[in-house]
Amino acid sequence: MIRVLLADDQPLIRAGFRALLELADDITVVGEAGNGGEAVQLCRSLKPDVALLDVRMPLMDGIQATRRIGADPELADLKVVILTNYALDEYVFAALRAGASGFLLKDIEPAELLQSVRVAARGDALLSPAVTRRLIEEYVATPPRPTPAPGLARLTDREREVLRLVATGRSNEEIAGDLVISHATVKTHVSRIMAKLLARDRAQLVVQAYESGLVTPG
Repeated sequence: MIRVLLADDQPLIRAGFRALLELADDITVVGEAGNGGEAVQLCRSLKPDVALLDVRMPLMDGIQATRRIGADPELADLKVVILTNYALDEYVFAALRAGASGFLLKDIEPAELLQSVRVAARGDALLSPAVTRRLIEEYVATPPRPTPAPGLARLTDREREVLRLVATGRSNEEIAGDLVISHATVKTHVSRIMAKLLARDRAQLVVQAYESGLVTPG
């Protein structure tokens, strides 16, 4: 079972998401929070697989909560997905740097919600939905001055090639096809890249690829 924590200051929103998530046989909602601080506490006590955090919450917003979750070594396997009302919410860009694994609009279709939770749980990529592609494009349109990512020099030429493809939002299957290698080999490369760059997930790999200048917009 994929264990999910919901955090939103509106009880009706939480109830709606819970009802949709619990339609699936492989997903269960283990807790609900009304603010970021409560969400962090529940993540530490309940150890969910995925936390769905609203961006704007009282006392502590979703970005602050994401930072605290990312800084806790006991929550290293937890995937944070940001919930937002806006496709280009300025807060979402900060959430990328804070360690969010992906983004969902609150008007998401039920089937897409369930699939997105499954994708986040397995740590593959929440970079394929159109909304996230737009977020990434907007984020990299005005990137900061390139700063070398720690560990970038340790990547092999093949790992750099894989990282460039990951940064475009391509799935493991697509990368395997592009490079004419097996899916298992791609997974191995991605795991090694994450270890060398100290990245929690693919979203952080994307951020590091652009911020280091390894990949440039366009």
